[in-house]
Amino acid sequence: MAQSDIITGQYVQIQQTPASVGERIGAQVIDWLIQGIFATTLLYLLDEVNDLTGFFANSSQPLFIIVFLIIICYCPLCEIFNHGQTLGKKALKMRVVKKDGSTPSIGSYLLRWLLFIADGPTLAGLGILVMLLNQDNQRIGDIAAGTMVIKLNSYHQIQVSLDEFNHLSKNYRPVYPQVTDLSLEQIDLITRTLELPDDDPRIHALAEKAKQILHINTPLERSDDTFLWRIVKDYQYYALEDI
Repeated sequence: MAQSDIITGQYVQIQQTPASVGERIGAQVIDWLIQGIFATTLLYLLDEVNDLTGFFANSSQPLFIIVFLIIICYCPLCEIFNHGQTLGKKALKMRVVKKDGSTPSIGSYLLRWLLFIADGPTLAGLGILVMLLNQDNQRIGDIAAGTMVIKLNSYHQIQVSLDEFNHLSKNYRPVYPQVTDLSLEQIDLITRTLELPDDDPRIHALAEKAKQILHINTPLERSDDTFLWRIVKDYQYYALEDI
């Protein structure tokens, strides 16, 4: 099976196994079934409310518009607020990620959703053909957004010598679980920046940026370099969890 290898610095290699075309179709079918059940139930409830209140007495069209808007926004909302997973993807243990392993931005989720019209039935399933022809099983929306759908059981599978992590003590306890949303490129940048002299202004600037990205208002560490080293160690700790 094809794999997307990510290597950074001297210490980590991650192999991400793309979800197969069959698995992606299966997840989509599950999502369609959920959307169908949800739409039917919601229409029934709204119709009952309308019978009691007469809110849509003149036309039932607003009912269908409300349900349509909820259904059409199902995929992007699920992926944005559920770490790249719709209910179908969650059931089949898949997730949308960037090709570098990081969490996609809202813009990336929206772009791949908007291009589903080119991937789906409107163009005779062109997305399936594109997935079959590329190594990472990406549809057109994925290629444009720089994303891929991976199997979670291989996510963060690390092939690395444990000797390179011997600075992590046996009883090491991480502080910032949100570091798992950082990409390997970002961790590598932090590591290289920490090679600069302690009074280099770029260390402070990078520490402030890291706090902003990770939503850390008051770090436990007093100095910028100690804070950045904690981020690197926490990232490595979580990366090793699945070995």
